[in-house]
Amino acid sequence: MMRLYDSDVLFEEVAFVAYHFGWSHDEVLELPHWERQRWCEEISEINDRMNGDVEPDHDTGGGSILGNDGDGIVLQNSLGDH
Repeated sequence: MMRLYDSDVLFEEVAFVAYHFGWSHDEVLELPHWERQRWCEEISEINDRMNGDVEPDHDTGGGSILGNDGDGIVLQNSLGDH
């Protein structure tokens, strides 16, 4: 069954993931909707932690990429490199 999604939401998801990961438009569109949404959530959580908006919850065992000292993988916008 083909599902249609709000075009504004789709544009936001594609732009958000492509911007933060440097993935192409086509690469992001090839992802299923649920996976695009999940990547958007993960990117948002990483940004919140890096901006100090939210403390990571280390007790949940959720597999955070940030260690207890707050260091971790820094995602950079590849668009700024061009």
